[in-house]
Amino acid sequence: MTEHVWPVNLPRTPVLVLRGQRFDAAHPAVMAILNRTPDSFWASSGSQGVDESLAALDAAVAAGADLVDVGGVRAGQAGDWVDARTEIGRIQPLLAKARERHPDLVLSVDTWRSEVLAAVADLGIDLVNDTWAGHDPDLAAAAGDLGAGYVVSHTGGLPPRTDPVAVSYGDDPDAVVASVITGLREGARRAMDAGVAPEAVLVDPTLDFGKTTRHSLRVLRATAQIASLGHPVLQAISRKDFVGETLGLPVADRLEGSLAATAVAAWLGATVFRTHDVAATRRTLDMVASVRGDRPPARAERGEP
Repeated sequence: MTEHVWPVNLPRTPVLVLRGQRFDAAHPAVMAILNRTPDSFWASSGSQGVDESLAALDAAVAAGADLVDVGGVRAGQAGDWVDARTEIGRIQPLLAKARERHPDLVLSVDTWRSEVLAAVADLGIDLVNDTWAGHDPDLAAAAGDLGAGYVVSHTGGLPPRTDPVAVSYGDDPDAVVASVITGLREGARRAMDAGVAPEAVLVDPTLDFGKTTRHSLRVLRATAQIASLGHPVLQAISRKDFVGETLGLPVADRLEGSLAATAVAAWLGATVFRTHDVAATRRTLDMVASVRGDRPPARAERGEP
């Protein structure tokens, strides 16, 4: 008697289209982090010299990055306040050289300020990574006018560069997921109303931002539900505090935990992964895609005649 095989009902991975390139279940996108800041929490992702940053960008592309996310301000409250003029001065020279050297590379700007986007708009920006949930109400429209994609994030209502302290969503452990789903749905609708193409609207549950470690773990487990909104999901997991607190590890020792969480999110339907570790993340995502059945093996010689 033939054993019955149970079907595996895999969550759908929404498609992302940027610069004419398609990212999907067979080829999830690796977004390399390039912080033009002197105080990045992960030293290898931050640098001050433009030539040094450009070399890091070249290395990320060679390692398998599909997108490069360039930022000029540290996310948390540690360090000095950075005004818009300083932020522009940090990222504009690098973006100009990056576009010249890599004409087909998908370039993302990590900013919450519309004036920063305006200053680099003529450099071929493909994506605006607004990690502070529409704090600048003009930013989504500016992305739409540019024909760029836009990242809708969830921060629990906190303003830019605010670290979560005593954050609560109530007694129900699933309340944080409900808040994320509602916030991302409404943010995606606003982005599309502002002119951003539906296939270029990413939704980011924004782990650690406005969330405790328990919140972030619960939201990560809900990746399939977030993907059911119909927009590609961006997961920024790499070396974050929720990984470190879960495993009791410092930043330097969080690679394996980050990759484990990345594999889970990819299995559950996330499309884009922001990372400090491009090669390791690329290999992890390719392996998950093949186990899911979305990507064929690079070769399959074992046992063949």
